[in-house]
Amino acid sequence: MSLLESVRLALEGIMASKLRSFLTTLGIVIGIAAVITVVAIGQGGRQLLIGEMENLGTNLFAVYVDWRETDTTGTEFQVRDVAVIKELVPEVQHLAPLSSAMDQIRGSTKQMIAQVIGTTADLGPVRNLKLADGRFLKPEDDAGGRRVAVIEEDFAREIFGRQEPLGQKIIIRNTSFLVVGVLTSETSMFSFGTGKTVYVPHRAWSEVFNSRQVNQLEGTAVSRELVPEAMQKTVTILERRHGAPDRYTSVSLDQQMEVAKRITGIMTLVVGAVAGISLFVGGIGVMNIMLVSVTERVREIGVRMAVGARRKDILAQFLIESVVLCLIGGAIGMMLGIGGAFLVAKIANWPPLVAPSTVIIAVLFSALVGVLSGLWPANKAAQLDPIEALRRE
Repeated sequence: MSLLESVRLALEGIMASKLRSFLTTLGIVIGIAAVITVVAIGQGGRQLLIGEMENLGTNLFAVYVDWRETDTTGTEFQVRDVAVIKELVPEVQHLAPLSSAMDQIRGSTKQMIAQVIGTTADLGPVRNLKLADGRFLKPEDDAGGRRVAVIEEDFAREIFGRQEPLGQKIIIRNTSFLVVGVLTSETSMFSFGTGKTVYVPHRAWSEVFNSRQVNQLEGTAVSRELVPEAMQKTVTILERRHGAPDRYTSVSLDQQMEVAKRITGIMTLVVGAVAGISLFVGGIGVMNIMLVSVTERVREIGVRMAVGARRKDILAQFLIESVVLCLIGGAIGMMLGIGGAFLVAKIANWPPLVAPSTVIIAVLFSALVGVLSGLWPANKAAQLDPIEALRRE
C-alpha cells in the first residue's frame, strides 16, 4: 500500500470520529501553542533587554568599594581620584563620581522627597542622559561650587505645575538651586533614578549635605575592546592611592549583558520545558485513543488481512494515523502559538520573536510524539491473528 493511500485511510479514520479526534489532539495543540508562545516571549524579552543595555553603550563600567569586607577604613573614594585616573589612564574616556542622598525638595507649588545626586559633567555622556530643555552640568559648575540643578521632566511638572521649570529655583536643605536643565522622561527599563532625581554639582552636594562621601565611580572607555583594561587600571590606581589592595570591585555593562543572557536563556528553557510537559500528556492521550481505536476496529483489521494486507500495512496504517493526528494538532497549535506570541508581545510592548527554528522543532516534535504514541497501538494491531480478528464482534 502506498504512503498516499495510507494517509487517505488515516484521514478517513480521523474524520469518522471528529469529536474524539479533536479531543485527542487538544493536548498536542495546547502543548505546541504553549511551547512556541513561551519561547517566543522569552526570546523577545531577551532581545529587548539586550537592546536596552546596548543603547546605554557597551563601553560602560562602574567601580565601587567592596563593602563585603569588614574593614573599609581609608578605602572611600575621593573626588581627586577621578582627575588622577583620567590623567593616568588614557583608555578612560569619561569618569564621574556619584554621591547620593534622599531629601525633601521644595518647588514653587509643591515639595517632595527625591534622590539628589552629586556628580560632574561627565555623567551626562556616561549615562547618555537626554535633555528636554536647557543644559546638563558643566565643569565650571563644579569648579565654582555653583548652586545649579538638572531635574527630570516628570518631577519638574510635579513641583512646578504648569510653570516653565528653567530658571526656577528649588530648595534643598534650605539652600536654593537654580534649575538649568530638564531631562526627558525615560521610558527605558534601565531608566536611571526613580523619575524623581535631581543632579547637582558634586562640590555643591558635599557642602549642602556636609559629606565628602562618594558612593561609586561610573565611566566609559574609549572603545568596547578597552573596557577591561580601563577597569583594571582604574582599580589598580585606587588600590595604590588608598593603600587598600583587593578592596575595590569593577563591573562592565558587557559583563552584565552576559549575565542577563544566561539568566533569560535559563528561564526560557525552564518555562519551555514546563510547557512541553503538556506535549507529553498529549502524547499519552493519543496513545490511549489509538489503543481504543485498535480495539474497536479489530474486525476491520481482520478483513484487511484476509484480503491480502500484510502486517507491515496494518502497522503503517495505524502509525500514520497517529502521526497525522499529531501533525494536525501541531499545525493548529503552531498557529495559536504564533498568534499568542504576537498578542502578548503587543500587550507587553516588546518585539515578538518567533524563530523559524522554534516552529520547525515544534512541528517535528509533534510528529515524533505521533510516532512514539502510535507505535505500540500500531504494533498491537499488526500482531492480531486474522482468524481471531474476523471472529470478533
